[in-house]
This record gives sequence, structure tokens and C-alpha cells, in this order.
Amino acid sequence: MQATMDKKRLEQFKKQLEQRQHDLRKVVTRTQEDGRIADAEAAQDIADRAANSYTKEFLFAQSNNDRQLLGMVENALGRIREGSFGECIHCGNEINPKRLEAVPWTRYCIQCQEKVEKGMLEESRT
Repeated sequence: MQATMDKKRLEQFKKQLEQRQHDLRKVVTRTQEDGRIADAEAAQDIADRAANSYTKEFLFAQSNNDRQLLGMVENALGRIREGSFGECIHCGNEINPKRLEAVPWTRYCIQCQEKVEKGMLEESRT
């Protein structure tokens, strides 16, 4: 796909992905710190412990989502380096440029993404 995508456009995607990578790394680090702080706060009564437990669960879920997205962004940057950015990792077809603009870390063309969502295609982690 890189042959059909001009270098300027590819560089724009790369910069956008690198900025998102930077922002996500900061968020993941901050969330981990917040989790450690919640751990360190010794809750006295049952209500405090319940609130503390909820906070830690929320932070863990948020951090997990951010880490997953960070992994997808880093994989997209890897596809740029390999020269396969903009190609569906399942079928190899070109991903619609509008889809890439909206979600530059996307791995699938719209048809394969729909199959993944319907459970007809096992989602790849790359």
C-alpha cells in the first residue's frame, strides 16, 4: 500500500500515531501511579475499603484499555516501518483512506472488521 500512499500522507499518519503513542504512555503511567496511591491509602471502615476497591478496579480497567490501544498504535507504527500500513492484516486489501483518517491504528478493512465483530473471524493481536 505504501506505493499508492504518498510519503507526505504516510508521514502525517506516522506523526499522528507517534503523538497518540506519547499521550497513551503518559496516561498509562499516570493511571499506574494512581493505582499505587489507592493501594497505599489505608482504608479504615468498610465504606472506605469498598470505595478504594472500586477505584482500583476502575483504574485497572482504564489502564488495560489504554494499554491495548497503545499496543495497537505501536503495531500500526510497525506496519509503517514494514511498508504494510494501510493494508488489512487479514485479506491484504487496501483500507479505506477515510477509515484510516478516523482510526489510523486500524488493522482491518471494513469487511474484515465486520467479520471480527460478528465472531466470523478471529481477531489477530498484530
